[in-house]
Amino acid sequence: MNRAETIEISAVIPAFNEEEALPPLLDEVFAVLNELNRPFEVIVIDDGSNDGTPAFLERRRETTPGLRVLTLIPNSGQTAAFEAGFSAARGEFLITMDADGQNDPADIPHMMELTPGVDAVLGVRAKRQDPWIRTFAQKTANAIRNRLLGITFQDVGCSLKIFRREIIQDVTLYNGLHRFFPYIVHMRGGRTVEVDVSHRSRELGTSKYSPLGRGIPAFLDLLMVRRMLKRALRYSARETL
Repeated sequence: MNRAETIEISAVIPAFNEEEALPPLLDEVFAVLNELNRPFEVIVIDDGSNDGTPAFLERRRETTPGLRVLTLIPNSGQTAAFEAGFSAARGEFLITMDADGQNDPADIPHMMELTPGVDAVLGVRAKRQDPWIRTFAQKTANAIRNRLLGITFQDVGCSLKIFRREIIQDVTLYNGLHRFFPYIVHMRGGRTVEVDVSHRSRELGTSKYSPLGRGIPAFLDLLMVRRMLKRALRYSARETL
C-alpha cells in the first residue's frame, strides 16, 4: 500500500499477551479488509505485553504492508491503548475490536454498509459465547448504565464498533472510559445504529476478564460519565451577517 494514499479505514486493536490469538486474527482482518477494496491500515497497540506478542508483531510488521504497531510502556490498560490507536489513526472510519478472536472480522463489511448518515455503528453480540458469569455480569452492568445514564444501548461491552474519526479521535479519555464510547458519542451529538454481530468462544490464549475485579472501578466510572452527561454543553451558534 502506498503510504501517500488516503486511508479510509483504520482498524484499532489493543492487545495484551495475545501471542496465540493475534496471528489467526490478523490473517482474518487483512483478508476481510482487502476484499473491501478501500485503502486501510491495521493498528495493533501492544499494551506492554510480557509474552511473545512483541516479537510476533515485529516479525509480522516487517512482512505485512498496512500493519502498524504501537507499544505502550508500561502496561496502561485498554482505554489508554484505544486512545493511542485513535490518535495515530488516519482513516475516515475507525474500527475497534478485541485481539482475542471473539469478534468476527467477517461482520465488518455489513457494518460498513450501515455507516452512511451515522457517526457510529455498534455491534451487539446476538449469541454470546462466554461463561455464564461473564455474560450475567456484563448484562447487569449494561442495564445499570442505561438506567443511570438515561440512554439505552443493547451491548456497550461489545468491542466491535465503527466510528467516524471526527466523533471519537479528539475525545479526552480517562482510564475505564472505553466502556462508555457509545454514551460519549451520544453526548457529542453523534448518531448511532446498532447491529447484531457474531460472537465466538475464545479458542486461543487466556482471558484477562475478572467481573469482581472490575465492579467497583466500573461503577465509579459510571458516576463520572453520568456527571459528564449532565454537565455537557448543548448549544448551537449562528453568526449574524
